[in-house]
Amino acid sequence: MMKMTLLTLSLAAAFAPVLAHAEAGDWVVRARAVNVSPNEDSKLGRTVNENVANVMSPGAELAVSDKVIPELDISYYFTKNIAAELILALGTRHNVSIQGEAGAVVPNQDLGSVNLLPPTLTVQWHFNPDQTIDPYVGAGINYTNFLDRNLKVSSGALAGTKIKVDSDSWGYALQAGVDINLKDGWLINLDAKYVNIETDVKLNVAGWTKIDSLDINPWVVGIGIGKKF
Repeated sequence: MMKMTLLTLSLAAAFAPVLAHAEAGDWVVRARAVNVSPNEDSKLGRTVNENVANVMSPGAELAVSDKVIPELDISYYFTKNIAAELILALGTRHNVSIQGEAGAVVPNQDLGSVNLLPPTLTVQWHFNPDQTIDPYVGAGINYTNFLDRNLKVSSGALAGTKIKVDSDSWGYALQAGVDINLKDGWLINLDAKYVNIETDVKLNVAGWTKIDSLDINPWVVGIGIGKKF
């Protein structure tokens, strides 16, 4: 036990003089690998049956697939406790499908994919800026631009009918994470965000008709490295 205590103290003493903690005016660049996991809320079946025709199971929903992507973010520290972070994720492509009860005239099927570009700005509070372990929470705003947003029904009563989603969405973002400070300004980062993304989905039947108000609302969880400047 005494040997372990001495070893721990020796390591702490070795790291303490060279750890670089963020201060007012510092910039930090982080690169993460993140998993974007939609927490969608869809009322596709009910809306189609009300607005178009009774061709779908009332419990049918739109499902959006998970995706792992690279993410780059840049933080500026106003004080050692308060920082603003701009999150610049690359476009994230998700498969979209109909899932629901069997036996519908419009069956379960893949509709195609959409590409989301979701820059996000948060303001963070860092609890222990002068320590090796520096947890933080944040909140901010998200803008999502939907690219390649045209889908299509491939089978059933509406086969060949085009579907599209609105081109953009504004919403809030919540964040929590931790920086583990290393030598020479380097750090390891663990981060989780909940992002509010909502869009209207429309079907081209004698004009564009709304068939769903889709809440995508993904959890974005990642790990990465960073560098202070």
